[in-house]
Amino acid sequence: MFNELQQEIIAAIAIGVAVLVFYFIFKRKSASQTGTPEAENNTKPGTAAQERAKAVPEKKEEVSAPPRPETPLQGRDETRGGVPPISEDQRTDSLNRRKCDRIIPKRSVPEHGKITKQNFAEFAGERILVAEDNLINQKVILGLLAESGIELVMANDGQEVLDILERDTNFVMILMDAHMPRIDGFQATRIIRANPQYDHILVVALSGDTAADDIQKMKDAGMSEQLAKPLRMEALYDIIYAYTDPEKAKEAAVTTNVLDIDKGVETCGGDEDFYREILSEFMADYAASPVKLGELLRSKNIRAADAYLLDIIGVTENIGAHPIGEIASALKLALSDTDEQSYLSLLDRYKHHFERLLDEIRAYR
Repeated sequence: MFNELQQEIIAAIAIGVAVLVFYFIFKRKSASQTGTPEAENNTKPGTAAQERAKAVPEKKEEVSAPPRPETPLQGRDETRGGVPPISEDQRTDSLNRRKCDRIIPKRSVPEHGKITKQNFAEFAGERILVAEDNLINQKVILGLLAESGIELVMANDGQEVLDILERDTNFVMILMDAHMPRIDGFQATRIIRANPQYDHILVVALSGDTAADDIQKMKDAGMSEQLAKPLRMEALYDIIYAYTDPEKAKEAAVTTNVLDIDKGVETCGGDEDFYREILSEFMADYAASPVKLGELLRSKNIRAADAYLLDIIGVTENIGAHPIGEIASALKLALSDTDEQSYLSLLDRYKHHFERLLDEIRAYR
């Protein structure tokens, strides 16, 4: 009986083992046919992540348009999201460049040899306004042109230039220092170019700044030409030659009056009789001024000559003889140049113009 029970147990175990074997075989076969995640993990690693990625909608990458390039003069306006308009100064500079190219005639300069101070005599009768705040540089220009017959008018800054032009526009050109106190050369030139009354006047930059962007800045302001410092005689000659007509200058020197009668009468409150009385006193007191100045300079009495010229400058301005006052101012400035003695050639100019002044006073009286 015990043997029969043992045989039944062994048979049950065998049946159970067979059932388990068939179960595992069936499960493995089913998994391979249905593609369960477990099977995927066992046969193809990593594809489950790919399947999950497919379940998420693909997001298309947005391609933005390239930014608009910025020009040197127009940066982006972050507050508006666009390009700001051209500034008023930029618009003015652009107009000045075109205006200079259009209105100022220029002739070609022929080839020439070494230039000396004597060569500038061919420009006799021309009038040049010099804007320069450095006294030494003023003396250099005066020394170069003292014997030429060119009339020089000196200004110490841009404001003086504008003041001079308000009462006198008879200049062929302005030699304009770029850097000066009060009003610098750039701003003074912009103001000049904005006034049609000064369209005939060339503005030439005087500056030690010779870099390309510095020169462009000068042109933008309305300076048609540039002279580098230290000043070269040949460069100055070429510019004066290119923008002058010697025959016209000689005619103008003859026809232009030294005495501005309207200005003199205005100074005297509109009273012509009083003005004539002032002119009579001027003739009595200063008719011999060329002779007196010559004596003072030949005797090297520079201090007395300086004081006498200061007196002449004030008086001639009051009677309306501005050209005489300008020559006297240049002569006074040249007194300290005892080596070159450029004041002697200026004295000759003073004598010539003063004789014309006396003739005009006699004709008016």
